[in-house]
Amino acid sequence: MTDIPQPGQISPNFTAINQDGNLVSLADFAGQWLVLYFYPKDDTPGCTTEAKDFSEYTQEFSNLGAKVVGVSVDSQQSHCKFIAKHNLSIILLSDPEHQVADAYGAWRLKKFMGKEYMGVERSTFAIAPDGTIAHTWAKVKAKGHAIAVLNRLQELTM
Repeated sequence: MTDIPQPGQISPNFTAINQDGNLVSLADFAGQWLVLYFYPKDDTPGCTTEAKDFSEYTQEFSNLGAKVVGVSVDSQQSHCKFIAKHNLSIILLSDPEHQVADAYGAWRLKKFMGKEYMGVERSTFAIAPDGTIAHTWAKVKAKGHAIAVLNRLQELTM
């Protein structure tokens, strides 16, 4: 279990397949802001709320020079269905071996109804154009999170 990267640290590098089957790496976002968020599962209530909210603010993020990328352990096919069903406008990466989640400390021990298991903890990272972590959000609540990230990004880009 990796520690969560903190502001000022270099962002862990990653490469994963997006919903279209293309490889996406941290380097693809060099020189721009990246909002990298980790979520447990496609098409579940909290994850749907979060993805729809990020999609709703795509233009506002774009106006700040930022791309929003979601990461879960779901398959590329699952991401395609999730995007189509909810008309999402964000990039989703498939991380079935949880290597990206591990690198960002989002793969953690979780508890549900008395059982412990490993899974993705909802968390978000604002990555600056120079590749450093500008802000982290851990143990995120889905509702209202996208606007909180947008507001923080507006502060960071002023």
